[in-house]
Amino acid sequence: MLRWPIAILILANVLAFVALRGAFGPTPTAGGHEPAHLNRQIRPESVKVQSVSAADAGDQAVVGGPAPMAPISTSELPE
Repeated sequence: MLRWPIAILILANVLAFVALRGAFGPTPTAGGHEPAHLNRQIRPESVKVQSVSAADAGDQAVVGGPAPMAPISTSELPE
């Protein structure tokens, strides 16, 4: 009863493995990403990269750093 679904799943896995190995041609992500996109840009020379100053960097998230401590005040509970 379960032979056919298992056989179909195994066949689908083998087909996916062969497809990812390039048997049917290169994968869509193997080539350039939208090569015509650069040709359609309007005034690409006006794009400038600027560094962030220390004053502007204060509100930026730090990726991989520790989370900031929340300003929570604590006190003993009365008994």
